[in-house]
Amino acid sequence: MILCCGESLIDMLPRTTTAGEPGFAPVPGGAVFNTAIALGRLGAPAGYFGGLSTDLFGTALTEALRASRVDDRLCPRSPRPTTLAFVTLTDGQAQYAFYDENTAGRMLAATDLPALSDEIAALFFGGISLVAEPAADTYASLCARSGDRLVMIDPNIRPGFITDEARYRARLGAMLARADIVKISDEDMAWLGTTPAALCAGGAALVLETRGAEGILAVSAAGEMLVPAHKAEVVDTVGAGDTFNAGLLAGLWRENLLDRQALRAAGLEALRPCVALGARAAAVTVSRAGANPPWEDEL
Repeated sequence: MILCCGESLIDMLPRTTTAGEPGFAPVPGGAVFNTAIALGRLGAPAGYFGGLSTDLFGTALTEALRASRVDDRLCPRSPRPTTLAFVTLTDGQAQYAFYDENTAGRMLAATDLPALSDEIAALFFGGISLVAEPAADTYASLCARSGDRLVMIDPNIRPGFITDEARYRARLGAMLARADIVKISDEDMAWLGTTPAALCAGGAALVLETRGAEGILAVSAAGEMLVPAHKAEVVDTVGAGDTFNAGLLAGLWRENLLDRQALRAAGLEALRPCVALGARAAAVTVSRAGANPPWEDEL
């Protein structure tokens, strides 16, 4: 199983009612949640770990996971509310208002951590769940307990969410030092003051730099390779990076490379089909509205 560890929430998307009044539509979301959904749809053994509420929104999140074949057995449940993200558009640009105090996801504690059975081959971390405490520290602790399992991290840094930069940098730095795979954007690297080569020197076996329409630059200690993006009529880019992460991990699973030693022994060309699967899956996601990853038979 590939266990996706991090945030799930309800995006409240702006809509106009039949009466012409402004309103919001609740849609399950969250970067790590989206990656788990995409993994399940691609046929990989997917699991999700995060704090879920027993409220109506938590129930909707659970139903969405199960509908996409994602195992949610390890999720702790509580009556705390579900995180809500209200989205408003200004000149086409999305702005978010988060309601996250004392939520089921944010209050995830070290006592909620599951035992990692041999069934779990890989762990995925990322998103805003690595910012908000105490959950962020809980995920960092789980990463530190990962043993010899493969670890992938997509920091997806949102500077506007960070309230304690020093603590965040220390936490993320420790997690990146443990990561076998890092997916990162140029904005992330600029904020961190790093490069793919530096991340490889720090311990990562594979670094994936996303370059939009130019494709994905895959970097290892042995060199680098550019995998082209797939052409698509872009409706929006919501969930594209999350879907790419899932496609890459699903590809590693298909190629029997979901293993630290196997990954480090593989040459870049052996990894090309895995990176390409991520690009193909992401191209489908951007071709339709919202975070709606493809099913395996759509590829």
